[in-house]
Amino acid sequence: MNNLMREHSVTRLSKFMHRLDPAIATAFACIFLLLIIGSFYSASFLSPEYLLQQLKVASFLGVIATGMMIVVLLGQIDLSVPWSVAVGGMMACAAAAYGPLGEALAIPFGIACGMAIGLSNGIGVAYLRIPSMIITLATNAVAQGLMVVYTGGFSPQDSATFAMRYLATGFLLPGLPNAVLIWAVVGAATVFVLNRTTFGRSVYGIGNRESAAYLSGINTRRIVMIAFIASGALSAFGGALLAGYASKAAQSMGDAYLLPSIAAVVLGGTSILGGKGSYLGTVAGVILITLLQSILSVMQMPEAGRQIIYGVVIIAMLLLYGRSPANRQ
Repeated sequence: MNNLMREHSVTRLSKFMHRLDPAIATAFACIFLLLIIGSFYSASFLSPEYLLQQLKVASFLGVIATGMMIVVLLGQIDLSVPWSVAVGGMMACAAAAYGPLGEALAIPFGIACGMAIGLSNGIGVAYLRIPSMIITLATNAVAQGLMVVYTGGFSPQDSATFAMRYLATGFLLPGLPNAVLIWAVVGAATVFVLNRTTFGRSVYGIGNRESAAYLSGINTRRIVMIAFIASGALSAFGGALLAGYASKAAQSMGDAYLLPSIAAVVLGGTSILGGKGSYLGTVAGVILITLLQSILSVMQMPEAGRQIIYGVVIIAMLLLYGRSPANRQ
């Protein structure tokens, strides 16, 4: 009986390893390697407190990268992330200045502003057929200009609400930061939508071949527009959380999240050409990027060096996993 159970366990393990995406397996292997490397630089690197803090920091990137993943699965890209994040944080804090009602609506208002940016991107890509790289970059510049006009070029003076600070730094469950819990909820909802709904299947279908998805009866324009709205909403929500984490918003708060969000998605095995990827891979990519950032910070790597590393990672993963036959038109 013991031998039979042992053989059954080995069989299940071998099937799991066979089904596991090589990119995801590589990402988790790199996470393990970074943990070992980090332990040589700092004795506290493997302590539960430090790892939990890193997971908390990863949660903000995780929420933002979720929206990026949905867009990348379509074979598109969202370069408006930096100012979608900033607009979400700044507008949420701005709403808080209008009394109790403003405080209650601060986070929804910030998310709504992000959705407006995503709607502009979605209309441009889906209906005007403008390349996503161009329209999202232009939208990012417009959002930046509007925020500079709003603040007069100075740092925003509005502070985060209690709810924003509690969501970013509080503990609803003992020992588990709220930010991590929020990322888990966002991730679970994303997994459900991508794997169990018509919208999710349509996203994968459009990413594989948009013309075939259209001929099969999918309203490709509506799906693309909804995906960009979701990306804008999640980026803005991430901005509101970051504002709560820092107690206030800043104009440059989203600049550090564009390349890491793309790198996290690509590192997790989501094809930059669309149609292939899983959320587990994005989770692995987010954790990997966060640990890499931590180690580079300990090593006092300048920001320019970090950006070079992110760019090299994206290029390497594109060469390794971005040219699969499933994505060729």
